[in-house]
Amino acid sequence: MELLIITGMSGAGKSLCVKYFEDIGYFCVDNLPPSLIPKFAEVIMHGKSKLEKVALIIDIRGGAMFLDLLPALSTLTDMGINFKILFLDASDAVLVKRFKESRRMHPLSKDGRLSDGIAEERKILQTIKDKADVTIDTSNLSPQQLREAITNHFVKGKNFSGLIIHIVSFGFKYGIPIDSDLVFDVRFIPNPYYVPELKSRTGLEREVMDYIMNFSETKIFINKLFDMIIFLLPQYVKEGKRQLIIAIGCTGGRHRSVAIADKLYKRLKRRGANVVIQHRDINRDDNANKDNKGGTL
Repeated sequence: MELLIITGMSGAGKSLCVKYFEDIGYFCVDNLPPSLIPKFAEVIMHGKSKLEKVALIIDIRGGAMFLDLLPALSTLTDMGINFKILFLDASDAVLVKRFKESRRMHPLSKDGRLSDGIAEERKILQTIKDKADVTIDTSNLSPQQLREAITNHFVKGKNFSGLIIHIVSFGFKYGIPIDSDLVFDVRFIPNPYYVPELKSRTGLEREVMDYIMNFSETKIFINKLFDMIIFLLPQYVKEGKRQLIIAIGCTGGRHRSVAIADKLYKRLKRRGANVVIQHRDINRDDNANKDNKGGTL
């Protein structure tokens, strides 16, 4: 389990940060009492949830309970549970501006000035800030730049975490999937449909797969397609994309598109990508033939 503790100054962007971490696949729990962290971690590790990435947002909203954070983290260490701390910060001037714009009260300034609450919070948080593995100052960051900073620290080199890839094979004669992000036409590959012994088979069967893969242009295309997808995936993650739909089409969606989609699926799976596959039209011709046998429409 990858456990992340997110804390920092009120108004520094923790709420926005949580949305981005959810986008990259973290299970986020906001404002958990610090004293419950060890028990929560134990339940996650030994329970049936099988959560791989968990982020706990702990801040001064808990009042006096926040003081339990350091002892709780010490208990995690004693339990042999690894964790990282992300601390979000911003300058006092920026924090004051953000609170005034949002018309929200600072948790520690209910009976005093906003600046006094910020100063008090800094004093309380200094120890945990010193222990942070990653500190992000959001003073001059736009929401997109904050997303990029999170991506740089927690996503790069981690197999496209948080992006679900859907590969769909289809037949052009039945229409392009309307939700496609990327569409590839493989009708340039010789068609097994015109080989009598392969006509009734599908691209998932060995004989058809071998026929399609026997052509040099098929092998070159698959290699170039895979290289391009591998290049694009981290770029999409960086932009905050959560789902990518790759549509691969041939004439009927039964032979060539199915075989190529299956090859791409297996390669991405081996690279650790979160990928699923659907052969939309693989049985359409069969169904059409059954409908047309012995009757009229």
